Amino acid sequence: MKFLQCNTENAKAISHLFNETFTASEGANEGKVIGELTTELMSTTASEDLFIFVAKAEDKLVGSIMFSRLTFENEINAFILSPVAVHPDFQRQGVGQKLIKFGLQALAEKGVELLFTYGDPNYYSKVGFKQISEDIVKAPQALTYPEGWLSQSLSADELPPMSGRCRCVSALNKAEYW
Repeated sequence: MKFLQCNTENAKAISHLFNETFTASEGANEGKVIGELTTELMSTTASEDLFIFVAKAEDKLVGSIMFSRLTFENEINAFILSPVAVHPDFQRQGVGQKLIKFGLQALAEKGVELLFTYGDPNYYSKVGFKQISEDIVKAPQALTYPEGWLSQSLSADELPPMSGRCRCVSALNKAEYW
């Protein structure tokens, strides 16, 4: 298994992976929504505001994650991990966790200070994310599942409270994702 940072040259294959993965787990509608989200992320987000990492088994794309910029008033270097996909044939083998750890290390080396995600705390806690309250950091949109608002500091032990709501890239800035 190889883990790589990639660019949007593989956009079609990456979006297909997300569509296929989410269709298998949550149905065709969700697959289409997440496939379109990834296409929009890759086509509308500036390259300095988007990091894409993939897992490959031989030459087959089996996993992908995306980190896009979160903007705060205090100009801290922060990104959000969303979305994450591992092909159904490769799930429950640690591929997602290894891919996320690879991405975390690469972002730490690039000076990223804070990471966020919005998802299953049981899964993301395995790679260092911790639940946070919106009293500490307000999410870009109203949360339908507040327990899923998670963060991880790559530069300090504790997350300081931050004033104001953060902003995400336009592709993620839709209430249906939150």
